Amino acid sequence: MEKPVLYLIDGSSYIFRAYYAIRHLSNSKGFPTNAVYGFTAMLFKFLKDYEPTHLAIVFDSKGKTFRDDIYPLYKANRSEPPEDLVPQFDKIFEMVDAFNIPQVQLEGFEADDLMGTISKKVEENGAEVVLVTGDKDFCQLVSDKVTLLDTMKNKITGIDEVKEKYGVSPERVIDVFALAGDAVDNIPGVKGIGEKTAVSLISKYGSLEKLFEHLDDVTKRQKTLLEDKKDDAELSRELVTIKTDVDIDTDFGNFVYRGFDTDKLREIFNELEFKNLL
Repeated sequence: MEKPVLYLIDGSSYIFRAYYAIRHLSNSKGFPTNAVYGFTAMLFKFLKDYEPTHLAIVFDSKGKTFRDDIYPLYKANRSEPPEDLVPQFDKIFEMVDAFNIPQVQLEGFEADDLMGTISKKVEENGAEVVLVTGDKDFCQLVSDKVTLLDTMKNKITGIDEVKEKYGVSPERVIDVFALAGDAVDNIPGVKGIGEKTAVSLISKYGSLEKLFEHLDDVTKRQKTLLEDKKDDAELSRELVTIKTDVDIDTDFGNFVYRGFDTDKLREIFNELEFKNLL
């Protein structure tokens, strides 16, 4: 008997995509509703398009994570969430409850690490996993049983797509990111080496370790940059590596999806004055 597919939605990413897709929406009491509305519409579309039997929405921790302990400047360049988004978070969580979709969140960890841990365990048990996200960091988790789905672009990423983009297998993508860094998350990488060069170097030498063993074979400029910033490269790889061993319950039975609660949804919709969603 074929095992069902588990869909794991990057909930934090969904929230921000929804917020920026619809602006300046509120109910008659002045409560901002744009993110809640967009998030809900995206969920309805996802459920209709993919008809999942097993599903969870995974959220980032509300506080600091272990990456902040490793590197205090991690994501330091990010601004606080917009003022009109903050009060919508609780309503979004309430909405997910009404959808009867299992939620996963754990203090000290980002959604990436929880999704990585769940997908690894489920994959080991022979089932397939679809990670619903537009975040390139998840490319490192792709395998013959794990694919990425970007619902905004209707794009599926598997092993071939990762190799085509980064020139290496999924498990080596972290080495590319370690060199190139990530301005969005304030991950330093090796300053002076961009993504194209990082792809070229890791594709040629196979790994970060092998690259550092062959510094006499790269250009003089690259050698200087790599020698000077070796510690930054190793730190960056630690930061971009998604954990797959977080201590959470990964029982497949926890993720069964049986449909939403129409009455609860209607109650929230009436409160927020969503007249055309249900």
